[in-house]
Amino acid sequence: MALPRILRITVDHQRCVGNAQCVNQAPGVFRHNDQVQSVVVDPMGAPEAAVLKAARCCPTGAIRVADAATGELLFP
Repeated sequence: MALPRILRITVDHQRCVGNAQCVNQAPGVFRHNDQVQSVVVDPMGAPEAAVLKAARCCPTGAIRVADAATGELLFP
């Protein structure tokens, strides 16, 4: 069985409005900071599919997901 790939997940705080869709979809990965904006607390805190769903649910498109090893952009 192949190991899960390591993801590089970033949240653009210029775009994040703190509606918590990502926190709801992948609570092991995302949390709100003191400004009620999402931050990544553990990029391996949920399966890749859940991370990508969380990114797709972001209404402002503030989340980017890439393969940490190759730099391949997975979302958007």
